[in-house]
Amino acid sequence: MDAAAERDAPVSRLERSNHTAFIDKNTLYVWGGYQVVAGEDVMLPGDEIWLCDLDSGTWQRREITGDIPPDLSGFCGSHVNDTLYIFGGCDPTGYSNEMFSVDLTEQCYTWKKVTGTKGTTPSPRNKHTCWVHRDRLIYFGGYGCKTIGEVQNTSSSSFILEEMSWTTIGNTLFRCWGWNNEVNVFDIHTLTWSMPETKGPAPSPRVCHASAVLGNKGYICGGVEAAELDMFCLDLETWMWTQL
Repeated sequence: MDAAAERDAPVSRLERSNHTAFIDKNTLYVWGGYQVVAGEDVMLPGDEIWLCDLDSGTWQRREITGDIPPDLSGFCGSHVNDTLYIFGGCDPTGYSNEMFSVDLTEQCYTWKKVTGTKGTTPSPRNKHTCWVHRDRLIYFGGYGCKTIGEVQNTSSSSFILEEMSWTTIGNTLFRCWGWNNEVNVFDIHTLTWSMPETKGPAPSPRVCHASAVLGNKGYICGGVEAAELDMFCLDLETWMWTQL
């Protein structure tokens, strides 16, 4: 099957990795990611979302117009108040720290790029996770790039440097690549970014960890760069870390 036919095949399009999926009422939503075609990773387009009726098992493809995100993998998708938010990830051109949203109650789905935010936007990253708590998107960890200045202003325990490279991004030439254990909070009502000061024994920087929220507590387990299969809990009110 050639690439064009593969992209048009409705069943094969459901096969993917590094996507986001969530359930709302009796519907499963699936967006983004990539699939392997003829041994090559092919990013799946951002102008569609797949819906599965969990009662009938029927799949439906819905088009999304508007400010369509680049074809991403390793992004973080979060569902809150009937809206899907996408933050970060990696596309064929590099890492992203952009955010997009789509209201899933509208008759016609439309992507909107989230602009006009306040506070400091987190650096570009992928393979991070998110806790949704009281209309806040609380992101943890990930792998990405920072400037020399950002690294100098970051605790050595909060960013594990893997490599440095000469890469032109905007007016910045020198970039540092590595893992982080940052907690970044986005308020969906005020469009404000903040980085709370956490307390207690923080987990080491990592990616690809499991993440879950229960009540006022956010949990993470494992991940890449973690020395062992550890588990931590963050109180999302007091910002106190506890190792379990």
